[in-house]
Amino acid sequence: MTELPPPEAVIVAGGFGTRLLPLTARRPKHLLDVGGVPFLEHQIARLAEAGVEHIVLATSYQADMFAPVLGDGSRWGVRLDYVLEEEPLGTGGAIRNVAGALTDDPNGAVIILNGDVLSGHDLAGQLADFRAGRNGRRVDVSLHLVEVEDARAFGCVPTDEEGRVLDFVEKSDHPVTNQVNAGCYIFRRDIIDTIAPDTVVSVERETFPGLVADGRLVVGFVETAYWRDVGTPAALVAASRDVVLGTAPTPAVDAVESGARVDPSASVAGTATVGGGSVVMADVVIEDAAEISGSVLMTGARIGAGARITDSVVGPGAVVGEKAVLTEATLGDDATIGASVTLPAGERVDCGEAREG
Repeated sequence: MTELPPPEAVIVAGGFGTRLLPLTARRPKHLLDVGGVPFLEHQIARLAEAGVEHIVLATSYQADMFAPVLGDGSRWGVRLDYVLEEEPLGTGGAIRNVAGALTDDPNGAVIILNGDVLSGHDLAGQLADFRAGRNGRRVDVSLHLVEVEDARAFGCVPTDEEGRVLDFVEKSDHPVTNQVNAGCYIFRRDIIDTIAPDTVVSVERETFPGLVADGRLVVGFVETAYWRDVGTPAALVAASRDVVLGTAPTPAVDAVESGARVDPSASVAGTATVGGGSVVMADVVIEDAAEISGSVLMTGARIGAGARITDSVVGPGAVVGEKAVLTEATLGDDATIGASVTLPAGERVDCGEAREG
């Protein structure tokens, strides 16, 4: 029996992250802190855990910021390469754009991850299912599918009794199934070369439906494990909280019993309280009687005495004045909130903007 080569992986990390503004005004969304580490560290660690030895990062927006943070991959025992997408090519085009950085073995397995999905699913199990095939036939593409209670907000992916994907159905008030695309795919290496090069292609709307129509074997790997699209400030806060509290399993960091992850360089007053799955990054200052719950305070943020911050993101260098109240708020880099100011739920404050009472 021929020994199978180790799987490779591609992380699609070229998006602008407009839904996460103002947090993404100065950095790619994939490097935002989730649970105390840049988001991509969760994905790289999970790929390494599944036996991947080579990862290609498909970058575009703020591409020069990735390597200084992630390096060459040696921290995780993998080789990490970077491929720049000069012009936005869509999800399918981005995958095709990195083909030259992958090995040429046509039967190799290439794991594709959307760079903004936090998942606890059995990636090794999906890979084994992909390699097992169906009735002696090789699988061309495997899609991780999750079952949701209400699928109306999602495109649906029905499968038959053998797990073969039958169709890709757009959002509907009457979904044909509760199975939805969860953003992790495994391609047979030669299938990637069938995507048109240097062309804007959507893997969800064009590549997958086209493969099914052509009779290729596309299967679903259905699981109900933790997953979250970390595409909005609220989702980022929730994902970070889940990592800290252990709800979202990740090999990148351990859950903490204290209910908060606080960087050793942060200064937290003895009368301040920090909990609810909060993350306090390097050089943050939290003054007397401040209350922080379920929030992410990024590097260098300053929180005034008596301020209350709940389920919010405070960007790098931002300042929150004494007795200010933030609930489900998002502050960009170097934003300033004056003393006793209360922000409406869901409010976003741009980088460098000041709000006074």
